[in-house]
Amino acid sequence: MSNPHPGTAGATRTCPHCRETILESAVVCPACRHKLHFTDATSTTATPASVPLRVEGSFRNPVDSGAWEYSMVLTIRDERGEEIARKLVGVGAMRPDEQRTFTLSVEMNPAVAGGKRSTWH
Repeated sequence: MSNPHPGTAGATRTCPHCRETILESAVVCPACRHKLHFTDATSTTATPASVPLRVEGSFRNPVDSGAWEYSMVLTIRDERGEEIARKLVGVGAMRPDEQRTFTLSVEMNPAVAGGKRSTWH
């Protein structure tokens, strides 16, 4: 998937704090939660307009089993079922009777109207 031109909906940049790829319009980095400084006072708010998807689940390694390993993989597909992105989010191991909880959320905001581009201080 190609990156849209700067100033358009879906354009991305790198967070100066954690180096993750984030939306250009982000006021707060969704990865590290650091506030980002912009010169454009009309940029989007720090709070998502909606969270249309939030799934949380946990599992516990049984007491009578050995260590388990896990890989958390996130896949995004378009309306045709074609894979847009696939990320290995994290890996780890669990000893007997350990628990892990995983949360997936999708935060959505309207795109900035008029293609205004926010710039870093």
